[in-house]
Amino acid sequence: MACIWLKGASSPVSSCPRPPNLQMQAIRGILACGSKDDISTTAPQSSAPSVKPAVLLVIQGDNYDWPMLMKDVRLQDGRPIQVYQTMWDSMEAHVSTYSSAQLCVEISKLAASASTPPGCAAIRFPLTIQPDFVLVRNEVKTPNFDGRSRLDALIFADLPSANSLESILLFCEKPAVAGQLQRLQRRLGHEAFPVIPQHFASSHRALMYGYTFPAVVKVGSAHAGAGKMQIKDHHQMSDFRSVLQMMPGEHCTVEPFVTGSGDLRIQKIGTNYRAFLRVGISGDWKTNTCTAIMDKIEVTERYKLWADEASKMFGGLDILTVDAIVEEGTGKEYILEVNGTSSGLHPDCAEEDNGHIRELVLERMNSALC
Repeated sequence: MACIWLKGASSPVSSCPRPPNLQMQAIRGILACGSKDDISTTAPQSSAPSVKPAVLLVIQGDNYDWPMLMKDVRLQDGRPIQVYQTMWDSMEAHVSTYSSAQLCVEISKLAASASTPPGCAAIRFPLTIQPDFVLVRNEVKTPNFDGRSRLDALIFADLPSANSLESILLFCEKPAVAGQLQRLQRRLGHEAFPVIPQHFASSHRALMYGYTFPAVVKVGSAHAGAGKMQIKDHHQMSDFRSVLQMMPGEHCTVEPFVTGSGDLRIQKIGTNYRAFLRVGISGDWKTNTCTAIMDKIEVTERYKLWADEASKMFGGLDILTVDAIVEEGTGKEYILEVNGTSSGLHPDCAEEDNGHIRELVLERMNSALC
C-alpha cells in the first residue's frame, strides 16, 4: 500500500548518461557523500574500510525506519548492509548493460521516517546508489501515482528482491490476481477455496453483468477503496456504464455485494501466520476506509491453507495477505483478493512482523549475494 550516482570502474558519470540539467546536481551529490569506491560517502564508514557494504533499497513511505531496523545486521560473509529508504515518486532509475555501473537509482529525497545513512552527515540530492537488493513495501500503482516505469528498470536490471519483482508487476493488474484465484478454486474446490463470483468487462461496451444485485463495481486495478462503488439495480448499472464510457480503454470488474458481519485478513510472512477480523462501526460498507475494530483471531487450518495456496501464485510469494468477507446471517466466507509485498501491518503487531520481514530479507540477501 532517482539515480544515486556512484563511481563506476572507469568513469563516475559518463558510464551512466543522464540529462544535462541533472549532471551538476549528481556531481555535487557525489562530492557531498562520496562514491561507491569511497565508503565514507554513499556507504557508512565501517571498522574495515576494505569491505564494501551490500546496498539495500527499501521502497516504503510509511512510518517505519528501515535503516534503524537493519542496524548492525550483516550478511553471512561479514559485509554490513547499507539501507536507503525512499518512495516510488522520489526515485528514478536507469540501467546500462554495457557499463560497469549497471543499475543506478537516483533518490530525490529519503522517506520522512527513515534515518540518515551513517557516514553521510550532509547528504545532497539527487543521491545516486547502486542497490544489490530491493524490498518493496508500498503499492507501485495508486490513484495518484504510477511507478511502474521505476519497477521496470529494477526488473530490467534483474535486481534480487522480496517478493519477486515480476510478481510485484503482476500485482499491479487485479485481473491477473483474480485469474490466479480462479485457478486455485478450480483445483481446490469452492468449499475449500471460496472465491467470490466476478464478471470482467474490457470496456463499457462489454459490460454485460447478469448476476445478482446489489453489486460492487471496481474500475481498473482499484486500490484501498478507490474506484469502487455499490450498484443497487440494473438502472444504476446503466448509469455506471455511461460513466465508464468516459474512461477509454479502462476495464472493470463486477461482483455481488455481500452484507458482511466482518472482514477477514490472513497474513503470511515467510513461515509466520496471523489472522484478523475487522468489524466496521461507522456504517460504511467499505470497512477498509471507515472506522473499524480489528482483532487477532485464531489461524485455523482453513485459513492457513488459503495463505499457503496463495503463496504459490506467480512463482511464489514471501509476503502476502488474503482478504475475505464473512456474510452476515449465514457465516459464509468469500475470498475477495490477495495482496502482495505491499500488505500493511496491524499496528499492534508491526514491530514483531517487521522483525519477520527483516529476517526474511536477510535470508534472501544471503542466498542472492553470498
